[in-house]
Amino acid sequence: MSLVTKEEFSVTEERAHRKLQLAAAFRLFSRFGFDEGVAGHITARDPADPETFWVNPFGMHFGLVKTSDLIRVSASGEVVEGDAPVNRAAFAIHSQLHAARPDVMAAAHAHSLHGKAFSALGKKLDPITQDACAFYEDHGLFDDFTGVVLDTEEGRRIGAALGQSKAVILRNHGLLTVGGSVAEAAYWFIAMDRSCHAQLLADAAGTTVHIDHDYASATHDQVGSAIAGRFGFQAIFDFIIDQEPELAN
Repeated sequence: MSLVTKEEFSVTEERAHRKLQLAAAFRLFSRFGFDEGVAGHITARDPADPETFWVNPFGMHFGLVKTSDLIRVSASGEVVEGDAPVNRAAFAIHSQLHAARPDVMAAAHAHSLHGKAFSALGKKLDPITQDACAFYEDHGLFDDFTGVVLDTEEGRRIGAALGQSKAVILRNHGLLTVGGSVAEAAYWFIAMDRSCHAQLLADAAGTTVHIDHDYASATHDQVGSAIAGRFGFQAIFDFIIDQEPELAN
């Protein structure tokens, strides 16, 4: 067996870490009920070849994904590791996001119930709760719908709507979140879906009171930072690893 240099070992360890968090994120999305048939995908850049990304195999339920099931896809849509097909919509969207945002290491999209319900309103989240402030002036709106995303040009337009934000609401479709780690992208998706749920309930009950701009901005800095996203994910990551340790296989 050949020796591995420190740099190679570091890359190998980082790849294993990202794949473990990715598999855990799928299991958590299943627990939160974000699965919808074959729809939905979370991607993570490969540390050795950042122009490729790891993603769930097309047609596999979120609740069954293990690290060994993940596939690696090239910038041209070719599966370069793994023997399962890639979701065409996943490639069309994520390839363009990763190309447009070198700072983004992971991106998450699913057809969660409250996210897609809120997306039908064609508007952004209001700062009506502390948790919603994580997305205050930090999410976009893709105000268009032309069917299932199969064209990379539409993926490029989604990336433009995302801009430099952490999330974008896809009108009549659902939510998409990004982050500098799998932990951030996954946690922001969970938090955004719950914020959509809270606003749907509040709007149905009456007229909501918005948090003032200065306080909403300050709260965003507290609960919407990268470290807040990573820390928020850690607790549920520990939970799913304890409950479903086989996901690491």
